[in-house]
Amino acid sequence: MAPKAKDTSIRLMVVEDQLDHAEHHISLLRNGGLAVRPQRPADMAELKAQLAQGNIDIVLASLDSKNFAFPDVLNAVIACGKDVPVVATMGPIDETKMIAARVAGARAVALREKPEHFRLVVREEFASLEARRGLRRAEAALSESERRCDSLMASSRDPIAYVADGMHIRANEAYLEMFGFEDFEEIEGLPLLDMVSDGDADRFKALLKSLAKGEPPPGKYELRARRADGSDFDATMEFAQAKYEGEDCLQIVFRQRMVDADMQAELDKLRYEDPATGLSNRRYFMEQLEPMVKAATEGSNDQVLLLIEPDHYSTLMQDIGIGHSDEFLAKLGARLREAVDGKVVAARFSDHTFGVLKADSPPEASKALAESIRVAFQGFIVEAGGRSVNITASIGGVQIGEKIASLQQVLGKASQAVNSSATLGGNRVEIFDPSARDRAEIERIAAWVARIKEAIAGEGFVLHYQPVISMNGQPGETYEVLLRMKGPGGEIVPPANFLPIAEEHALLDDVDRWVVTRAIEVLAERKKAGKQTTLLVKVSPASLQEGKFEDLISAQLKKHGVPGDRLILEIPETKVFTNLRATQELQRVVHPLGVRLALEQFGTGLNSFQMLGHIEADFLKIDRSFSADLAKSPDNQKKMREITQEGHNLGKQVIAEFVQDAASMSALFSIGVDFVEGHFLAAAGPEMNYEF
Repeated sequence: MAPKAKDTSIRLMVVEDQLDHAEHHISLLRNGGLAVRPQRPADMAELKAQLAQGNIDIVLASLDSKNFAFPDVLNAVIACGKDVPVVATMGPIDETKMIAARVAGARAVALREKPEHFRLVVREEFASLEARRGLRRAEAALSESERRCDSLMASSRDPIAYVADGMHIRANEAYLEMFGFEDFEEIEGLPLLDMVSDGDADRFKALLKSLAKGEPPPGKYELRARRADGSDFDATMEFAQAKYEGEDCLQIVFRQRMVDADMQAELDKLRYEDPATGLSNRRYFMEQLEPMVKAATEGSNDQVLLLIEPDHYSTLMQDIGIGHSDEFLAKLGARLREAVDGKVVAARFSDHTFGVLKADSPPEASKALAESIRVAFQGFIVEAGGRSVNITASIGGVQIGEKIASLQQVLGKASQAVNSSATLGGNRVEIFDPSARDRAEIERIAAWVARIKEAIAGEGFVLHYQPVISMNGQPGETYEVLLRMKGPGGEIVPPANFLPIAEEHALLDDVDRWVVTRAIEVLAERKKAGKQTTLLVKVSPASLQEGKFEDLISAQLKKHGVPGDRLILEIPETKVFTNLRATQELQRVVHPLGVRLALEQFGTGLNSFQMLGHIEADFLKIDRSFSADLAKSPDNQKKMREITQEGHNLGKQVIAEFVQDAASMSALFSIGVDFVEGHFLAAAGPEMNYEF
């Protein structure tokens, strides 16, 4: 299965002599799932000006251009001083040209006549660019973190030192004070062994030898420490792997023992135990997870993280009462403790989410562990707040390995897995294993495909409606129709969870048919209730390609007696460009019925208004990217004003979506759009109750 493109627009400069060649490049990329925001300079002066604005990710430059010599384009990109990769484009393969382009400084060559190659090159160059940007951000963040850590260490009252090869390389004031030194120079290069009393020296030597062999340090180590004046004191050493100035070392915190062992044990318990459940707390859990992730970078794959959540928690709380949530969670924690062995770290990870960590856990053992936990919760009766409730649990996990060796990725994948388990009905186990995920992924997708088909055949879908508000006081009410899915527990599943899967499995046409049929039924119901309601309904390219979609619309309007002008079909501008004949056929049938057409995501093409010479669109819905930070972006305001004015000149009505704040509304008033839509005005919901 092809990987999904990242939902990020690539800011693209297309250097081509002819507009249709540039549009061809953009269509190739968009048809492959890449979101692009293109620019096309008219000459070298405009090219340099666009580069100077600093909003270009990739330059696609033709090797055959007569107006833009390729070396001149490269020199202009280099002169702008920014990390902007140049991809040379060419027709048939010409090895001499390809080599010359790479030698000149092109990062890659893309073949125009090979769409898959063309898209692959652009996708890889953008991924490489994002990786370089991420590395620069990480290096800057690391430098800042090191500066802050050094400052915090210096001001900390905990005695902290860094030790490499058994020698001191850094220590703070509290550490020097504890051992009776005045300046770090007195202990720089001093062996750590010199800080240990004679009675514990041999034992400590053995520890240092084990550390030198690469064995992990103990969490805590008790011994008698020795001050500079020769006096001894009881101490506890806490170890952590660290880096200092780029080199591996140990961070050591020396704590003088001021209390007896029982008191110390009680203090440790308070530091690391969740008071409500008696399990470990999140702090301890994260401290144990971090070295597991680090071990994964060194090739250790047999480790697992599981997240466990009781199914339908909000409904359970309504039955039990939120005041008894701690009692409920305490019993879940006790059940989890019974279900796992002593080699497992079990913790309360967040509000009602529990976590389990286990080392030395191959994939099959991880699945068995997760399944045993699921079975332990299945049918478990919890008595809390005077009520008895029968529960199940959703479990999501990650097999921590080298392919997913970052804390953020591990937690993100585990969270996705537990959410997916819950969304698919709960009482399930999903474990993401990057080394052997194909079978699990196939099973997960198959479950979603079955649910989508059931929703199409029955009542598994539900429509939500977002008001589209006239800025000119036009009569009637207008809503955009948004599709949602009903979850097994009555929860609402957002389209991002199922529409990509529907598209991959050729179900979008059937989904569109369900939506438009239901929308026309709703219009009939509104008409009967005396409401002048207009609905905007999205149409996917699949419906254009499959054909006969227009016949369904015609038949449903006639069946329910709904005037065609109550229905507006929304099609993305880019999809019209690549499905022009099919869109024209759709319009040929439905336009005489009064059905109107809206071009959404408008303004993202090189020459969006050129499309209107082929399609009679009634509405232009400006792409939401231009609404982002509208009040603070003169460029976005300028672009929206240009689209609005040109649209009005052509007799089109203009819609601005994704309006998120009052400042953007104010800007849109001055721009002169006809309709606005967004969460600032009203969120989408299952009822059409907005007071127009």
